[in-house]
Parts: sequence; C-alpha cells; structure tokens
Amino acid sequence: MTITLTRPVTTKLISPRLSARLIADVRKIRPGMTDDEGERGVYAMLGYLTACATTTAPLAPSKAVDDFWHAFVLRTTDYAVFSNRLAGRFLHHVPDGEPDGDKDDKDMHTLGRTLAAVKAAGFHIDPAFWPINAAGDCSQCHAGCTDSPVGGK
Repeated sequence: MTITLTRPVTTKLISPRLSARLIADVRKIRPGMTDDEGERGVYAMLGYLTACATTTAPLAPSKAVDDFWHAFVLRTTDYAVFSNRLAGRFLHHVPDGEPDGDKDDKDMHTLGRTLAAVKAAGFHIDPAFWPINAAGDCSQCHAGCTDSPVGGK
C-alpha cells in the first residue's frame, strides 16, 4: 500500500536527509525493510509525535513506530531541534516499567486514544504500522511522566 502524502508531509517536518538516516538506522534492526516501508515508518512516527505534541491524553506507539522513535531519539541534536520546533518542548521517551514510566496498561483504550490523536493531527493510519493490540512499552513524557500535567507531581 502506498501513501501518497508521505513524502510531502515528512519533508515539511524533517529533511529528506534525516529521513534517510532514520530509515538506515531502523534497517539495522529490520534488515528486510524496503525503502517504501521505511518512508511509511517515518511518516507513522511523525504522526505519532505530532499527536504527542498536540494532546494531553496518554498515548503509546506501536512497536514498529517505537523502533523509528528510538532511532530518532538517538540522534539527539536533530531530535531536540525537531521536538522544540514541533511542540515547543522536548518530547521525552519514557519506557514503561522504568521508575518515571507510565504504569497504565497499553490496552485497546490507549491504542484507540493514540489512533484518534494521530488522525486528529492530520495523519493517515497505516495498518502495517498500527496493527491491533500494537501499543509499545513506552509513552510520551507530556502525558506519561511523573511530572506530567496529567499524571504526576
């Protein structure tokens, strides 16, 4: 399945060069990934991060989306600039099970909230990257950290 808006949307949020680097990074753990799947994965991750920037609801990525997010977070300078530009703050990655992590079960409610937030942010839901029961073991800090306006200190 091809998503026609992938390239125009992603190039508005990150450069084609950064997108290619993220795809190459994820390919290290997903060696059979095609270029098309890589572009769709970057798009899905950007949709998720845009949703994180625009909602206070607890959200969680799918495992596939989380793989792209991990690759992006490791490019700390690029990720910090992106987060600040998109959200006006750093979008933290908080793995569940960590002392500061969101302990909420990643159930169908979390997945439903996440998908609704991604759609509300103007992104298409690609079933290959958002399979049913696909929530990953992490959350975005704004809605999941102990110092979150929704859940903590």
